[in-house]
Amino acid sequence: MHAVLHALIITGSMTWEITWALILGFALSAVIQAVVRRSTVVRLLGDARPRTLLVAAGLGVASSSCSYAAVALARALFRRGADFTAAMAFEIASTNLVIELGVILALLMGWQFTLAEFAGGPIMIVILAVLFRIFLRDRLLSQAREQAGRGLAAAMDMSIAAEGSFARRLFSRDGFTSVSHVFVMEWAAIIRDLVIGLLVAGAIAAWVPDSFWRSFFLAGHPLAAKLGGPLIGPLVAVISFVCSIGNVPLAVVLWKGGISFGGVVAFIFADLIIAPILNIYRKYYGARMAMFLLGTFFTAMAGAGYVIELVFGGLGLIPSRASAKIPDQGVSWDYTTWLNIVFLLLAAALITRFTRTGGVAMLRMMGGAPEEEGAPAGHDHHGMGGMDA
Repeated sequence: MHAVLHALIITGSMTWEITWALILGFALSAVIQAVVRRSTVVRLLGDARPRTLLVAAGLGVASSSCSYAAVALARALFRRGADFTAAMAFEIASTNLVIELGVILALLMGWQFTLAEFAGGPIMIVILAVLFRIFLRDRLLSQAREQAGRGLAAAMDMSIAAEGSFARRLFSRDGFTSVSHVFVMEWAAIIRDLVIGLLVAGAIAAWVPDSFWRSFFLAGHPLAAKLGGPLIGPLVAVISFVCSIGNVPLAVVLWKGGISFGGVVAFIFADLIIAPILNIYRKYYGARMAMFLLGTFFTAMAGAGYVIELVFGGLGLIPSRASAKIPDQGVSWDYTTWLNIVFLLLAAALITRFTRTGGVAMLRMMGGAPEEEGAPAGHDHHGMGGMDA
């Protein structure tokens, strides 16, 4: 019981530390999704030119941070005519280049990790585009497109169609309602994975001795640790079952345990090849394409990890492990408390608006409707309004 209590205390402390950052990130994401127009997105993603991939990444940044929602939305783009490479670039950006992820990384691990994340994401997209250009065959792509077109489900559009400036649209009644709906739906999509991630991180931090991590990550052999880290990181992610945002607390534990800087970055990137999502790829695109995505994504993630390790190490930007925080002291009255109060009040206002404008019935309908093939219930929400309208 003492061991369980210790793990739960660490989990609770981690949760308290990142609550305001999560609310801020999802609120900003909801504003972008609800108010910014997306009517021309499919037209913009019809090929794999560098400019198109840049646009895809930019739209991904403005979208959901939940891996499941990002995978579902990338599939929707693909079957509506978007180029497959552009759809995957969107998917990568929407899980690894989002505001809330950067804020939480800076909060728990240091600004260097935030910088590494935003530098490594484009590197991973470039590597993936090159791999697709070399190895992706038309026959496999045609089979994937045919499979992706099956089981088409109705999507929900929560963006507003009103005219006027951004501020006028945002502060209108419809704007407030739309933002509240996207905000709650985003939380509904991520909450299970976030809770699992925090519980796993708390258990590992409390129960796994540092000596195990030092041995597992070859911490006593600096060169071997740097060479092996970007390969080990994604492997740990595959079996962790934790998607984006939820894997950051576990990344803190791994970093404190001795994994290399590039290995941590590769681990965070690898939320798109966790075991449940690999199964979704199989159902969305077929088994062959799922294996192709596993191989190319793994290579891109590890490659980006190596580049980040080399560049940041050369520039002296790798932070001390001692600066990373594994919160385990419970709740204390400091700036985090004030920030949590402010943003919890914001969340309460959005949730109240959601419940008063038919949101609960909508959420029940989404949870009880037939699922997208391979998508867990509650994860079929498309994170950017207007995509399938």
